[in-house]
Amino acid sequence: MIIKTKIRMSTIRKTITFTEKQDKWIKSRITIGEFTNDSEYLRDLVRQDQAKNAKFSALKAAITEGMESGIRNKSVPDIMKEVEERMRADGRL
Repeated sequence: MIIKTKIRMSTIRKTITFTEKQDKWIKSRITIGEFTNDSEYLRDLVRQDQAKNAKFSALKAAITEGMESGIRNKSVPDIMKEVEERMRADGRL
């Protein structure tokens, strides 16, 4: 037996102001069918920004990890071999 539950997120109403040019742009996205209304377009922009920032945070953490790992005495080919082995183990190659 499968029971499906619907998680309902609460919404918050906001009032924002756009220039006429910005409003025309948003309306053009709606007119061509990419979005059904202004709110859908803006929520999509927020989701894209969240995803971009998540990638940036992951990259920043990887750079920090690399910087804190210190200097190695291995050659570039040896390091590349290790990277390839890790990627194969992770299923990325």
